[in-house]
Parts: sequence; structure tokens; C-alpha cells
Amino acid sequence: MQIDSRIVKRLGLALGVAGVVVAGTLASRAAPMADPVYRVSSDAVVGENALRGAIDPLFDADAMGQTRALLVMRDGKVIAERYAPGFGPDTKLLSWSIAKSVTAVLVGLMVSDGRLALDMPVPVAAWSQPGDPRGKITLRQLLQMRSGLDHVEDGEPITNGDTVRMLFTTGAQDMRAYAESKPLAHPPGAVFSYSTGSSIILSDLMTRMLTNSSDPDVRRRAMQMFIDGRLKAPGNLPSLTPEYDAAGTMIGGSMLHMTARDYGRFGELLRNDGRSPNGHQILPEKWVDFMRAPSPRNPAYGAHLWLNRDSSDSALMPGQAPASLFGCVGHNGQYILISPSQRLTVVRIGMSPHKEQRAAVRGALAKLIGLFPG
Repeated sequence: MQIDSRIVKRLGLALGVAGVVVAGTLASRAAPMADPVYRVSSDAVVGENALRGAIDPLFDADAMGQTRALLVMRDGKVIAERYAPGFGPDTKLLSWSIAKSVTAVLVGLMVSDGRLALDMPVPVAAWSQPGDPRGKITLRQLLQMRSGLDHVEDGEPITNGDTVRMLFTTGAQDMRAYAESKPLAHPPGAVFSYSTGSSIILSDLMTRMLTNSSDPDVRRRAMQMFIDGRLKAPGNLPSLTPEYDAAGTMIGGSMLHMTARDYGRFGELLRNDGRSPNGHQILPEKWVDFMRAPSPRNPAYGAHLWLNRDSSDSALMPGQAPASLFGCVGHNGQYILISPSQRLTVVRIGMSPHKEQRAAVRGALAKLIGLFPG
């Protein structure tokens, strides 16, 4: 893996980068546009002035950081969208940890196929020695971020964290091997610990269910064919572009790309209990229910999905938005927020590296969501 020197230089901004080269694909920014897109549907249930009044601060207020794309969908239709200069409806935008929710959907498809089972011990060669306690880690525990593995998501300084090491430095050539090599810090299932490494282990597990080859190109092709046939095409997500490491493992914890509209369509898939706009059941409804069920160790987290509940680890806005709201959340302020009771999906993609900025963004998004009847 080759790392652009500008990326290394920006690691001190909590990985606040606009693009990352991983497998020959750049997290793309569209060519600058003279007239950024900003439209509000005339048939919205909320007045245009009210919508614009809630959307504009997300772009114009310095306290928000930089919002690059904002999309509002109700009943599956785009009723408002705005983009910052240099971005537009065709711009593929980096997901960061929104990718985790996509990974969970792909795992759900494999479970529905019978390739995987929720409470099966995860077959990992590094954990297969007799007496290795890691051999008891289950698929359910990895999805609910309670594997017990000694993954340090954020270090101090940032380069000491396992996520940065795995994505950008010592573990970048084979992220799966890096994540799987960690010992246990807690008994499996005992403690909630958010971990990008857990998502990488899931990505590798899925790939090994599709091919027994260790050839990176074969691994990439096998996983990509599965994604294209089971999610990208049936879910109408034409821009969905995952990244892979040098060993051919999808970087399913943090690096895929979609347009804002496709992020919205992905949110709609979850809002509609796994059904596509034409009513086709792509993902079992029971799997979406599982993703939205609180983890036993954190009420604000499901299975690679955030829930709008009180918790010291909450990433959403409990008390400011409906309790039924759930979402996909990414580093530095990426959000797909889904409110079933309001038939609403809201996407915000941007760069808000500071905690105070992200709090301001969440507050503004809560005000936007609050405009809609529930």
C-alpha cells in the first residue's frame, strides 16, 4: 500500500482527509462546479423556507466544520439536497465508518444464505490452537463490538491507535492479519469496545466463505461479485465502491465510496426493513431487526449500527430526535440518519474533526428532523 505524503501529514487532524489511496482507487472529489446543486422540492410536507432555514446553517456556520453534501429523503423521494462547491450529485464521497453498516448488511446476506451463523465461533486460523480463548468469539459478538479483542480504536497520540496502524502504517499490507493477531483484553462478550478491526475480521471471513484462494486479485473479485450481485445492483446503489487492501480484503470498517443519493438509498433499504423501492426483499427483515436491537453491552449500539438511546458512547442525539431513530455514523461527522416514524432518511457528509463541531452538526440535524411530522 502506498500512502500519499499529504495523508501522513494530516493524521494529526484525526484522519481528516478527503481522499485515501488504498487499492488504486482515489476517494474521489468531482471536478469543481460553477453552480453547486441546491434544490428543495416544492411538494415537501415542510415548507421550503423552513427546510432552507434548517439546511443552511450546516453549510454556512463555522461551528459545523465543512458540510460537503446534505440530502433529505421522505417516502423514498429526495425532497432536498445541497452540496458545497466542488461537490455534487455524482461525487463519490468517503464513508469512513458508515462502511461498517454496509459490512453488516453483507454479513446478513451470507447468514441468510446459510454460509454463516450468528452464534458460530468465527473460524480464524490464528485462533485455532487448542486452548486459545479467542476461538470462542462469535459472529454476533464481532457485530455488536464485544469480541473482547485488545483493539485500541483511538490512541494518544493518534498514531498509537490500532485503527491508524492497521489502515495506514504497520498493518496496512494485510489488515486482517493485524486485526486477528491481537490478544484478548476481556472475555468474549463481556465488554463493549468499538473496533474497526472487528469489521476487517468480518470482511475477511466473508471473503473466505466465497473463495479459498489467498491470491489478492481472486479475493477481490470474489467479494466484488458478491457485492455487485447481492447489494449494489438490487439495492440500486450504482456508485458503491469498496476499497481493498493489498491482501485483497475489503476495508469494510472504514473505506467505501458512494454518492450522497446512494447513501440515502442505502438508508432507505434499512428503513424499509430490507426491501428495495420496488418491494423486493433484498435483506431479511429479521436481520434488520437484529441490526437495530441494542447490544447487551451498549444500549446505543446494535449490530454495526447506532441507536438513538442514552449511553456514554452515544453517537446520535437522544432526547433531541425520535427514540426510534437509528443511523450509520462515520469518522469526523458522516451520518445516515433513519427515522421510521417520520418516513425519513437524512444524509450528511462532511469534515468536522472537532468534537464541538460534531455536536453542533448533530444539533442542527436534530432540528432538521424535528420539522417533519412523526
